[in-house]
Amino acid sequence: MKSTCWGIMVNYRTSGLAIDSLRSLSCQLLALGKGRVLVVDNFSGDGSEERIAAAIELSGWSSWARVVPAGRNGGFAFGNNIGISIALSDPAPPDYVMLLNPDTVVRPGAIQALVEFMDAHPQVGIAGSLLENSEGWVDCSAHRMHSPLSELDGGAHLGVLSRLLRWYVVSEVPRSEAHACDWVSGASMIIRRRVIEDIGLMDEGFFLYFEEVDYCWRAKKAGWEIWYVPQARVLHLEGASTGINTGSRRRATYWYNSRRRFFIKHYGISGLLLADVLWTVGRLSFLLRRLLKLGAQGENRDPRLFMADLLGGDLRAVIMGEAWRINREMPQS
Repeated sequence: MKSTCWGIMVNYRTSGLAIDSLRSLSCQLLALGKGRVLVVDNFSGDGSEERIAAAIELSGWSSWARVVPAGRNGGFAFGNNIGISIALSDPAPPDYVMLLNPDTVVRPGAIQALVEFMDAHPQVGIAGSLLENSEGWVDCSAHRMHSPLSELDGGAHLGVLSRLLRWYVVSEVPRSEAHACDWVSGASMIIRRRVIEDIGLMDEGFFLYFEEVDYCWRAKKAGWEIWYVPQARVLHLEGASTGINTGSRRRATYWYNSRRRFFIKHYGISGLLLADVLWTVGRLSFLLRRLLKLGAQGENRDPRLFMADLLGGDLRAVIMGEAWRINREMPQS
């Protein structure tokens, strides 16, 4: 029997992008089996829900796609959990659930490549696509796990240090063959139904960012493998809805909150503080090398006030008790 796959797309005020993404899926229905695509609208309040629903009706997609109103904007994990729950409660639940950002365009054959890979590798619980950016370059979408040592590397931007810490560098140069990794980008990620049955839904404490990192961590801990499948190509207009790549802007508070939650959840408060200390050591070394013109003269791509927001936010969370609340509410991994 042919495997089935349901697609889940969480929209927040990106109706045009979501419609384009649905259009890219319309020629790949055979790969979904008898699956459907659910667009969960996270209470956009700008007419997105109505525009997407109208496009589905006018384009003749209503046999396989529909909009699901979320009722409130609870974040990426919250919206995906609504769609996943609907899919798994269906009388014929799918073998796989495919998470897709609305700012993606799925290249022909991408879903089929992922489904066929998962069918052929039953030990794999989650797989991710090759992600292209708007300029045609391949972005890294297969990563190693974040850790305090990866924060040292990320802060320093020093080639010799990255080579010494090569097993802790989060984002390596993209490879052309399928391979196992620690986590894949949630912009295009297929999940085996049995994984969801094993470990549950996504952690809604992550409003946006790090939720897929956490989910892959949990899946690996449960014994599942995570793989990157470059034969599945997806265009990702990263940051189109959040502005995360706009370095001149301050990064949204939810990114810092999600990073903090991830480190506390998996490394404890001491792990968060160690990560901050190591990142600071690395960043100060970068700034000093740039000041002395010792090979660190490249553009600093940090968002505005990044160091102050990162360290100040974590310090306030520890002093005001927020970090301790997070630490208490969940078992340590």
